Amino acid sequence: MELRLEVVQVPVSDVDRAKAFYIDALGFVLDHDAEHIPGMRVVQLTPSGSSCSIVIGTGMTSMAPGSLEGLQLVVPDMAAARSELVGRGAPISEPQDLGGFLFAYFADPDGNRWVLQEIPPREAGGPAQS
Repeated sequence: MELRLEVVQVPVSDVDRAKAFYIDALGFVLDHDAEHIPGMRVVQLTPSGSSCSIVIGTGMTSMAPGSLEGLQLVVPDMAAARSELVGRGAPISEPQDLGGFLFAYFADPDGNRWVLQEIPPREAGGPAQS
């Protein structure tokens, strides 16, 4: 059996504001923005290099805007990723070293909280470094 996590809903109060944040400040790619049925707008965005997308919109979830916490964006180089994101206007904290791994934090305009995590590249054919 194959199970792949490919889409995560992110609850927002203002779809256009959130869409602009994820595209402009984080560099996510817009996959589609459609109203499939009246009152149900689906905006799918994908982080560069990711096989998992996020979906924001209307008429999809009962989660309160800003209630999502702890989604992680994994990067091989915290300094380079953070520098680019800060340059785009993303409100990212300074990195913290938590046992050999670096973490930085930010929230979207609704307060959904995200984590930027540095994981060094894997050795060819080997597991992730820990």
